[in-house]
Amino acid sequence: MAVVREFTLPDLGEGLTEAEIVRWLVQVGDIVAVDQPVVEVETAKAMVEVPCPYGGVVTARFGEEGTELPVGAPLITVALAEEAEPSDEGGGSRAAVSSGPAASSADGAASSTDGASGNVLVGYGTTAPAARRRRVRPSPSRAVTKSPAGPIPVISPLVRRLAREHGVDLRELTGSGPEGLIVRADVERAVGSARVGSVVAPPVVVGVGSNGSAGRAGGGAGEERVPLRGVRGLVADKLARSRREIPDATCWVDADATELLAARAAMNAAGGPKVSILALLARICAAALARYPELNSTVDMDSREIVRLSNVHLGFAAQTERGLVVPVVRDAHARSVEGLSEEMARLTEAARMGSLAPAELTGGTFTLNNYGVFGVDGSTPIINHPEAAMLGVGRIAPKPWVWEGELAVRQVVQLSFTFDHRVCDGGTAGGFLRYVADCVERPAVLLRGL
Repeated sequence: MAVVREFTLPDLGEGLTEAEIVRWLVQVGDIVAVDQPVVEVETAKAMVEVPCPYGGVVTARFGEEGTELPVGAPLITVALAEEAEPSDEGGGSRAAVSSGPAASSADGAASSTDGASGNVLVGYGTTAPAARRRRVRPSPSRAVTKSPAGPIPVISPLVRRLAREHGVDLRELTGSGPEGLIVRADVERAVGSARVGSVVAPPVVVGVGSNGSAGRAGGGAGEERVPLRGVRGLVADKLARSRREIPDATCWVDADATELLAARAAMNAAGGPKVSILALLARICAAALARYPELNSTVDMDSREIVRLSNVHLGFAAQTERGLVVPVVRDAHARSVEGLSEEMARLTEAARMGSLAPAELTGGTFTLNNYGVFGVDGSTPIINHPEAAMLGVGRIAPKPWVWEGELAVRQVVQLSFTFDHRVCDGGTAGGFLRYVADCVERPAVLLRGL
């Protein structure tokens, strides 16, 4: 007799407590193999495909696309052919089933093995390679969640969120993108049409009393309430904590980046992979942190200690459709400019696709923030808690500059440096920023420390 196992949303690590269902990868009646991804979820940090630790027939799914589930909530139930022993001390079991009397090994039905895979989830063990799926009739004794046929042709989480916020059913849209992909313009057209027909419900508004306080009832001028969740909620919590706990200070300086741009042009003209300005600035930061290691640190207030870190894991701010994220380049101090450029390009693309793993968004020791891409000169950035410092880089623009005793038009950039005043005094922060500016103005200075 088949045993039915419930697979719950696992602990995805990094302190995440909930996730939103983006796309189901299986339907009720499908045969799944051990470790086969069954659902794509979006956490506050990344998009993740969740593998199932059981092999068998999917008998039920819990939650529609767009539903937010806490860790431990049921995802699917799987009917197993027979009970298996727990796979590890985390408490999970593993098993597989054949699709029926007519199934054979040639059909690719899943079977349990002793070899462990790499897709280990907290509380579950895994084995067995993936197998082909076949549609079978689920057991009538189990509740079955009705599901639509086929995945929705949407890639961007922003498009999904926009549709959810305006009550648009993506299954009813015809995509105008490549191969029928639904893009943002398709959803916006649907929203416009729905508004004309008075189909879409208005946003929740709250009344504002005479004393300026907001309530959930009342008329007149209202306010739209936007939930702080997902990436925006995570950013809000982290920035607020940084402001509460870190006594920060900021200093800044203008630097002539003309020679840095010339050095980059010479590197790219020599052949090989192109290097970016951001990669050059990252290499300068790594060299500056080697000179001023106090700034590559964190503060442990429980033990009242400054913890200085030997490795530089460099975070860099990246704006995406999901919001601001900070991918982390591991061991930036040990990478060349070319290596930094390649890794930063890879992480940036993964951030835009929403495919960064949680481990690629955590563990940073220092952050580089290039707000110049927004066309602004300066800023006083908030430190990325629990780090101790952040370098901000404005736009590089032609400006009047005294060069070799004469007024000339040079490529000038403003650098701002925000630091935790608990880890150092102003002299250290000033020395760090001055060294960075010297390397920007005269890149040959960097060679002395390489």
